[in-house]
Amino acid sequence: MRKLIMWNVMTLDGYFEGNKNWDLSFHNVIWGQELEKLSIEQLQSADYLVFGRVTWEGMAAFWTKAECDAAEQEVAKLMNSIPKIVFSKTLKTADWNNTTIIKDNATAEIQKLKELSGKDIYVFGSANLSETFIDDNLFDEYRIAIAPVILGSGRPLFRQGINSNNLTLVSTQQLLTGGVVLKYSKKQN
Repeated sequence: MRKLIMWNVMTLDGYFEGNKNWDLSFHNVIWGQELEKLSIEQLQSADYLVFGRVTWEGMAAFWTKAECDAAEQEVAKLMNSIPKIVFSKTLKTADWNNTTIIKDNATAEIQKLKELSGKDIYVFGSANLSETFIDDNLFDEYRIAIAPVILGSGRPLFRQGINSNNLTLVSTQQLLTGGVVLKYSKKQN
């Protein structure tokens, strides 16, 4: 059975983006060789990348036109080649390579994919979609990189009112940039 894994970067005070969509300047503070290596490892272990519409549009715009340095070229190659699923009721076409649009019932579609054998499924960003998966208890693992930044305002990764869920700490990784990567899994009953 595949795992559904959330991957996100957030500030110390809990924001995954600033006050506007794609206000991610704090990502530059935490990015370095260690996160690049982790990104490549995660992408190599993925059968699917899953996005909500807003995140998919931003990722597609960036990765299809990315002017990467040599080190980021492997990340770009993987981002563009791995099959992608975007959940959207409004998107009509998907020009980003290997993208499938699904309009309805994200939970049921992901549950079907999880039941198949294969590599993992990653959700990047996509706060609204992630809230659905949190509330439906679909995530098997949360991988959160904490940037050493207090942003003061923005969009929280975990909004008030989502379902409570106890997790088990799997690992921590301190980064040379001052950040930390935390991995949590669902508590087994």
